[in-house]
Amino acid sequence: MTDSVDHHFDACGLMCPEPVMMLHSKVRDMNAGEVLEVIATDPSTQRDIPKFCQFLGHELMLAEEREGNFVFRIRKKPD
Repeated sequence: MTDSVDHHFDACGLMCPEPVMMLHSKVRDMNAGEVLEVIATDPSTQRDIPKFCQFLGHELMLAEEREGNFVFRIRKKPD
């Protein structure tokens, strides 16, 4: 598998619970093994997105802060 990004989700300006609700919909539409990059501004995503991945079994490949934004890469779990 490659670390390239297949999908992007800009959640900047969205506040809890919107980023995770919309993330759930985005991931549902992806194929197994595809990677989604999420950019968010809500600090609660630092807690909520890792919990989302852990609960649903997706791989959290990256979680970091860049220039005041929170960036995540998520690989969808195999079917």
